[in-house]
Amino acid sequence: MLRKSKAFHIVLCELIVLFLISSFFIKQGLDMEAAFYHSMYDSEKKFIKWVSFDVSHKALDKAYQYDVNSQSEEVKLNWIELLAYLGAKYGGDFSRYKEKHMTELVNLLTSKEETMESLTKDMKYYDYYLEAYTAVLGGMVGEYKIEVPDESAPGGKRWEKKYGLKAFLPIAKYYPYSHFDDFGVSRSYGYKRKHLGHDMMGQVGTPIIAVESGYVEALGWNQYGGWRIGIRSFDKKRYYYYAHLRKNFPYNKSLEIGSIVQAGDVIGYMGRTGYSSKENSNNIRTPHLHFGIQLIFDESQKEGVNEIWIDCYDLILFLYKNRCETVKDPETKEYHRVYQFIDPVAEHYINHSKYKYDDDEFEIHIYE
Repeated sequence: MLRKSKAFHIVLCELIVLFLISSFFIKQGLDMEAAFYHSMYDSEKKFIKWVSFDVSHKALDKAYQYDVNSQSEEVKLNWIELLAYLGAKYGGDFSRYKEKHMTELVNLLTSKEETMESLTKDMKYYDYYLEAYTAVLGGMVGEYKIEVPDESAPGGKRWEKKYGLKAFLPIAKYYPYSHFDDFGVSRSYGYKRKHLGHDMMGQVGTPIIAVESGYVEALGWNQYGGWRIGIRSFDKKRYYYYAHLRKNFPYNKSLEIGSIVQAGDVIGYMGRTGYSSKENSNNIRTPHLHFGIQLIFDESQKEGVNEIWIDCYDLILFLYKNRCETVKDPETKEYHRVYQFIDPVAEHYINHSKYKYDDDEFEIHIYE
């Protein structure tokens, strides 16, 4: 009997020790998680200062399909909210993504058992992921108008109003390209640094497409990017960077700083310029488009050490579903889209905006 009692107390002590050790590691994990998310925000101005966008193209596509299909249903789903919920669930690590997790979430919402508000009320970091993912994806899905083929209509086209993906792949339809996930790899020209974009290898002269509607914020030569174009989204959260454009004829001749572009417009042509302080130099060995997306939560992040660039690889895989068909004008040698497109957001800015441009400052002012 004494032996059994002694064994019981030994086991009990071992369980207490295991509990204390487990509690310690759990607390350490929670403290580390809290410190991690605290580091994501500027402590004074309260804006996000870092985003690691790790959403897989499979998750992007599934959430997008749920969003589009729900528009005719009673419960409307928002693809960014679905992804933000899973982001909070996974701690931003979408290598843990399983389709069944999204299906379970959608079933709870569409059955009205839960709302997104009720599901996330105790989710500590949901708001962070919602703001971060909205900054990445906010202008990509919505209503738009586009020309579609119709042999019975004048000119063989008619306008159609749609809801869905209104962002485009940056390479025109029918033009070949190759790519891989090269975000963060080493670069040495000028100084040792990380590659903060996504390279898409192709042929010189391939038409380059505006991914999202916006206004031209930068245009001209940069010794690293060669001939490049920078386009800012209308909500000012995204800065799209298109670099290494073609020598002598890098971009659409009508573009200038302040120009408004619609998603899918031809903005330039693939080349291999850059890596030189001398303009119009072809110092890039392989023709390619360097495509980058910078997130901006505060204007102090636009230039310098506080820049936030995201890995675009999975986003590019997702955007492949929406490629813009182009045609060459034999007189001007310019390429243009075959089917015209109207983004309501861009249309609003065209009709209700005035522009103020000084040497060092460009601003858009809205008036009603």
